[in-house]
Amino acid sequence: MLFRAVRSSDLPQDAVGFWEILDNEFVKITEPQMFRVVVIVGIAMIPVILLAAIVDPIAGAILFGIEVGTAIGYLIQRARSTEHAPAEVAPVPDDGVHRVLVVANETVGGRALFAELEQRLEGERSSEVLVVVPPLAGSAAEHWSSDIDAAIPEARERLEASCAAMRAAGMNVTGRLGDHHDPNQAIEDALKVFPADEVVISTHTPQRSRWLESGVIERARAELPQPVTHVVVDLEREAKEG
Repeated sequence: MLFRAVRSSDLPQDAVGFWEILDNEFVKITEPQMFRVVVIVGIAMIPVILLAAIVDPIAGAILFGIEVGTAIGYLIQRARSTEHAPAEVAPVPDDGVHRVLVVANETVGGRALFAELEQRLEGERSSEVLVVVPPLAGSAAEHWSSDIDAAIPEARERLEASCAAMRAAGMNVTGRLGDHHDPNQAIEDALKVFPADEVVISTHTPQRSRWLESGVIERARAELPQPVTHVVVDLEREAKEG
């Protein structure tokens, strides 16, 4: 009886629709987000199985249908709330100055980023670089509570050191801290006052980067009229190489 209670035939067809919606072109989620969805669905199945086994298969099916409906509603709402709208940026003037917006946090001093900038500015008669560093909270709890008191001085120190190194290399560079809640908002805020010709975003490797996990690069490329270059900085490898 127990095995009959948890057969797939006892579950509603909503399960099929759930995965179809996940695959729908209007709902784009990253692989880490998909993994979390799978974990949540797995956990949600525990009470369904218990209810179906102990009480009645129909009761389990009803509970599963409620959970699936809730999950579908959440995903649709999330997808609609994250639809990419064109960013409001300042128009790029035709004044012969090549402007580059650099956005980075812990990797702002990486050699890979420095080399990318040197390459992009090579041959330019006149150029300006704006480096924006959004302070990064140490944990998700600190992020959502806006508790970034410790992160701000660390980010400012990295920013100042990076700008000093760029100036020493002959770059015309200024720097500022950005919105810690949303790197993409920090980019848009900067582009409202700094009419960049291109944007360079530096992140950790995919295994370490929160920005890659949350889709910062994809969103920037979808929303910005400027070309966006992604530079991966492996700080551990750079430290070993000396």
